[in-house]
Amino acid sequence: MSNVCPLDFRYGRDHIKKLFSEEGRLRHQLLVEAALARAHASLGTIPDAAAREISEKASLEHVDVKRVGEIEREIHHDVMAMVKALAEQCDGEAGNYVHLGATSYDIVDSANALQIQEALDIIHGDLRTLQHTLMELADRYQDTVMLGRTHGQAALPVTFGLKMAVFASEVSRHARRIADCRREISVGKMAGAVGTGAGFGERFFMLQERVMQELGLEAELPATQIVGRDRYIRLLSALANIAASLEKFATEIRNLQRTEIGEAAESFGSKQVGSSTMPHKKNPIACEQICGLARMVRAQLLPAWENAVQWHERDLCNSSSERFIVPHALVLSDWILFRMNRVFSALDVHPDRMAENIERSQGLPLAEAVMLRLVDDGMGRQEAHELLRRCSLEALESGRHLREVLMENSAVRSHLDEKDITRALDAAAYVGAAPDIVRRTLSRLSEELEE
Repeated sequence: MSNVCPLDFRYGRDHIKKLFSEEGRLRHQLLVEAALARAHASLGTIPDAAAREISEKASLEHVDVKRVGEIEREIHHDVMAMVKALAEQCDGEAGNYVHLGATSYDIVDSANALQIQEALDIIHGDLRTLQHTLMELADRYQDTVMLGRTHGQAALPVTFGLKMAVFASEVSRHARRIADCRREISVGKMAGAVGTGAGFGERFFMLQERVMQELGLEAELPATQIVGRDRYIRLLSALANIAASLEKFATEIRNLQRTEIGEAAESFGSKQVGSSTMPHKKNPIACEQICGLARMVRAQLLPAWENAVQWHERDLCNSSSERFIVPHALVLSDWILFRMNRVFSALDVHPDRMAENIERSQGLPLAEAVMLRLVDDGMGRQEAHELLRRCSLEALESGRHLREVLMENSAVRSHLDEKDITRALDAAAYVGAAPDIVRRTLSRLSEELEE
């Protein structure tokens, strides 16, 4: 059978894709069935020997994906197919006790929580790795001056290190959110078809608690037939938020790599091809891929919202879409975090080009610095602003450096001499507390990592 989904052959890392493969899904569902059997035995509702047999056979060594598929094609129910495949592997009477008292989504939702836990552990590690990489860049370039840009236009000088510190701090917040999300999503249920626990009798509370305790999950109490889908919305929202940040970071690198800017760029391999027709091209393909896939991660959020709307104690509309949105969002999030870290780990940074672009700006990004010097010398702030606005426009229209225009302006010269103007137009002297902001940010982020 031909592969259709690009996750099968193009995107995603094997360890997290394996987690959400058919085998991975089945393995986690079998873990839940085994925990249910042991909980029953601990309460005396099934024989100990039966629980031991079920536990031994509840593994991929005994229950085969192919066999489960064969049964499903006959009975048209995937969870019951798994139950039957497990039961037929059990010796003696043990098979009669498989899935006792449970409903399908007791198994599915509890298994989902286990899978998502493992995936979020991977993604949390990805975030911390990226945070370290960005912190290293922030430290290395904390004093490297470059143009800050707003609305796509030159604004005021900043440092490249400050830009990276902003990114690192944002990634740190995502790591904390993922840790919080992991706690919220680590919830399962063993409460039967409508959440009453009727199928488990008077020992329902004890049984559910023992199953969840063994699985390392909290019990959804109260529940319907399923765990509340507001939890899934939280999960997909957290991943969408990460994706938005990564697209922002990647877009920044793409813009800095533009021919006319050239201040930072993805590394380019010695045998890498940029274009099938233009031999000179060095395209930011990794960042462009990150941007495209980030949009796919965010796209998974809409069905999660829709799935929260259920008929009464539940319908089946969530089932099919969740088979797509949960694995795809998690696999793609891991992939773009991995790719983003590789971009920043090998990033080509060009301080000389940054300095060249500042000089090419003809002093205009330092107009505020001149304005404030005029204010310090006694000119009113609004008057100084209007004066610098007119001087800046004159410099733009005449194609001259702002310094020349300022030196010729009598209103400016009545307050500032040539030395004052030269100092005000020094970009390196007008980055404010940027280096110290970086140092303080790195200190705070380092402390958080040690907690």
